[in-house]
Amino acid sequence: MSAVDQVIRNRLHSEVVLVSQIGEYIVNSGGKRLRPSLVVLSALAFGYQGKHHHDLAAVVEFIHTATLLHDDVVDDSDMRRGQASASALFGNSASVLVGDFLYSRAFQMMVEVGDMRVMQTLADATNIIAEGEVLQLLNCHDASVTAENYLRVIYCKTAKLFEAGMRLGAIISKADAAAEQAVAEYGVHLGTAFQLVDDVLDYSGDAEAIGKNLGDDLAEGKPTLPLIYAMQHGNAEQAAVIRVAVEQGDIGRFDDVLKIVKQTGALDYTRQQAKREAETAIAAIAGLPESIYKTALVLLAQFAAEREF
Repeated sequence: MSAVDQVIRNRLHSEVVLVSQIGEYIVNSGGKRLRPSLVVLSALAFGYQGKHHHDLAAVVEFIHTATLLHDDVVDDSDMRRGQASASALFGNSASVLVGDFLYSRAFQMMVEVGDMRVMQTLADATNIIAEGEVLQLLNCHDASVTAENYLRVIYCKTAKLFEAGMRLGAIISKADAAAEQAVAEYGVHLGTAFQLVDDVLDYSGDAEAIGKNLGDDLAEGKPTLPLIYAMQHGNAEQAAVIRVAVEQGDIGRFDDVLKIVKQTGALDYTRQQAKREAETAIAAIAGLPESIYKTALVLLAQFAAEREF
């Protein structure tokens, strides 16, 4: 990961000072480096000996960072990873344009690897992420969104890049099709578990620990799984309170919504769903040869479902 960070620093450089400044600000702002670590772990689990896993890990981080820059503009978020978001600090226009720079830099780097399947995997993932962003936008302030529709957003916005990172490690290692599919499935379920816990933490976490304001999802009118479950399993009055809060993005109702979410067991349910996803992820890679890298992937899945930050 130290080698990956070096690639990130080198490839963030631009003659346009503001590009480097904003890119370095968000890349170095305390992210978990979870997605790039998946590329590295996947490649090493297959015994990869080259250097392309460092470059592709950086590519995945650049794509993720670009989505964060654009997300914060769309969501009007003023906090990211416990500090001011780039859009709050540098303005929306600069954030969007630097996000575009990171996308294009990522594509320059993936071309340098010289593998058509690598390019196809990342191009497909980036396109699906963009579709997920639009789908989430359509779902905002819509209290009728189903759990199935919401899980589709999770797949597009979050799990797809996890899947791509794991698949990249298999591709550059020349793994067989079955092994590649196995690690790709791990990525999908890990990403889903990770996002479901994010949904839980938006109603039960510590703002300083999770690096964003509690209730941000509600303020943005996002009908996440805890809210969907609470509306389905609460009484008519409880469902109405949540429905109005979602439709109006009313953060002033956060305490009332939080009380209902807890009373209906929605947070426990969502956490349990995350644990099931993590278990499915672990089962998907059962056939991989035993190694410290496979062990790390297992531990990572367990962490994703149990984390409190």
